[in-house]
Amino acid sequence: MQLTPHCRKCGRVMSSRRIDPCRVRMSCSCGFSDFRAMPETVQTANPFYHEPRFTPHGEYEKGKMALLMRRADREHVEIISLEEISMLVSLDFELPDVLHTISAKLAVQLNASVCNIYLREGEELVLKATHGFDREHVGKIRLKIGEGITGAVAREMQPLNLPYASRDPRFKVFPELNEDKYNAMLSFPITDKKDIFGVVNLQTTSVRHFTEDEIQFVTIISNLILSAIKLRRS
Repeated sequence: MQLTPHCRKCGRVMSSRRIDPCRVRMSCSCGFSDFRAMPETVQTANPFYHEPRFTPHGEYEKGKMALLMRRADREHVEIISLEEISMLVSLDFELPDVLHTISAKLAVQLNASVCNIYLREGEELVLKATHGFDREHVGKIRLKIGEGITGAVAREMQPLNLPYASRDPRFKVFPELNEDKYNAMLSFPITDKKDIFGVVNLQTTSVRHFTEDEIQFVTIISNLILSAIKLRRS
């Protein structure tokens, strides 16, 4: 059952107006307004997940309302991050600068220790940006398509969500990265469904699965990276 959105400031019922294919503006007569991500955003951007969830504000019992408020705050921060990254992609910034900014924002947003972005060069994947590892490794860490977890994701063009990545037989060790302390890994392809352009990796010291919401967020980011690549190659 779809719940009526209510204002977080005064509690009145809010009106909604779609302002672009990605967002809806929620407005209240008291002057408070907020933005929400539209389900179409995920349906358009995500080739792997087809059932996005959009939960408007409603009147929940106390415990559920607190959970809903936390999710609303997180979604608000995600929207701000997406808007900032979209501006970077569309403006005249060099691709390395865009990728480094994205890796930092993505790591912070998903509470990851490491975020690496690999781009394809011929039949290899080359580390182009990192948050969490020393930048001296950028351009030096290389994997063949099909090699390691990252290479497998590139070959299959399908994400991998691993709570114990180092236990996976495909895991490739780079001694200079000291990856032994990291457990969970989300490896996500940058693809237009026809070709592979790169891979985004997120790693944490904790043992966990990345949630569906987090994967949906990475999906949108990977498509923004793809847009940045194509814009600068055109």
